Amino acid sequence: MSVTQNTTTGAGAATGAGGRRLGLALFVIAAAQLMVVLDTAIVNVALPHMQRALGFSGTGLEWVVNAYALTFGGLMLLGGRAGDLLGRRAMFVAGLVVFTGASLAGGLATSQAWLIAARAVQGAGAAIVAPTALALITTTFPEAKARNRAFGVYAAMSAAGGAIGLIAGGLLTSYVSWRWVLFVNVPIGVVVVLAALRSLAESPRQRSRFDLPGAITGTGGIAALVYGLSEAAPGGLAGGSHWGDAKVVAALAGAAVLLAAFAVVELRGRTPLLPVKLLASRSRTGANLVMLCTGAALFGLFFFLTLFMQEVWGYSALKAGLAYLPMTGAIGVTSGVGARLIPRAGALPLVAAGTVAFGGGLAWLSRLSEHGSYLHTILGPTLVAGAGLGLLFVPLTVVAMAKVAESESGVAASLRNTAQQAGGSIGLAVLGTVAFTAAANSARARVQGSHAALSAVYHHALTTGFARGFEIAAGIMLLALIITVATIRIRKSDLAGVNPI
Repeated sequence: MSVTQNTTTGAGAATGAGGRRLGLALFVIAAAQLMVVLDTAIVNVALPHMQRALGFSGTGLEWVVNAYALTFGGLMLLGGRAGDLLGRRAMFVAGLVVFTGASLAGGLATSQAWLIAARAVQGAGAAIVAPTALALITTTFPEAKARNRAFGVYAAMSAAGGAIGLIAGGLLTSYVSWRWVLFVNVPIGVVVVLAALRSLAESPRQRSRFDLPGAITGTGGIAALVYGLSEAAPGGLAGGSHWGDAKVVAALAGAAVLLAAFAVVELRGRTPLLPVKLLASRSRTGANLVMLCTGAALFGLFFFLTLFMQEVWGYSALKAGLAYLPMTGAIGVTSGVGARLIPRAGALPLVAAGTVAFGGGLAWLSRLSEHGSYLHTILGPTLVAGAGLGLLFVPLTVVAMAKVAESESGVAASLRNTAQQAGGSIGLAVLGTVAFTAAANSARARVQGSHAALSAVYHHALTTGFARGFEIAAGIMLLALIITVATIRIRKSDLAGVNPI
């Protein structure tokens, strides 16, 4: 089919949708993506308050975070394919209802099990919302300029969601209650559901058999991987890593077996959950690998920098959250710039520039000092890192979705989101191990003297460990740059919002 024919078809579809308002549709998609991304971070600053209120142990408290990450990452591929088969608007709204209801239940929790279960259900809802939101962009915004602008807003929400979550979590926990880090989703969710019903058109349902073996092996494999990596991540300077724990080894081994079985099922199946032809594009596969690297480095940045500001500099949760405001602004500015430039510059220059800038900001952060200040130690590198993230997420999202048949846009979107989520889990596990190992070695070498001296040793050890973590994160972005240069070869015409398949 020619480019002209496909563009005309898309425009006709838009007209036939009943004059829906694209501005409202963009608000719906952006708000939904922001909700599911920021919920990976918003509870972090409220964890001590949850622990006191519900009597969590240290290991039990980790599951407030891990339960969400496990179902979010594990069910994402399934959620994207369900949207393709059952209708994207229907699944998008269903996911929002599940997410909003679970948020309300979590805010009302009176026991540990209740809160953890609510967080797991939240993650399941998010696993439906995230890929269907991205897929809806391709069907709601057929015109090139409008679609790239929508991709830019979506990408900005993906990149800045963690920082916004820390800011919102600090504000709500400090001035209202820890319960409001969950309750806040309820009014937003209700508004977004009502707006979605008004502004989004339904995609046609496909008559196709559901790939049950693929769903079981794929979902199980990703869930086991996320669980193993979450459990392997160090809990702090004294906790150490857990790579040798039996449950970690069993989970990672199980993930390898299940994902291998998933690959076999998908290669042989007639109606695969993940069509293999989506992986045949070198540019798309490269974009998803770069997204995985970026997710690993980004989660590491938020984790290390937040702990550094609170543990070493003594910042409150609110002050630490507000410290990310300039970075969030930089992401928003360069996301808009990237959306405008991509049809003219192409993907490769923007992704390369983004990896260099983000990696450079991480390398700059590796020079942090316990005796530094926000203005001289953090502001500059976080601005550079934020600018790089804004340049990265837009073209990576566009490349991940370019030249994808409309019937497979949901599963393509789930691949992009799974890469970011899995990358974050890998980053926290690997970078956390490196950082806390370096910190423990530094502490052992310097322990001496009074309590005051021990406090100084502790702060220096954490700073040393986090600096090493930032160095490794910068190295990951160097790898991302190499992948970018080697794989991304997509033409500018394929990035202009048309679908010339």
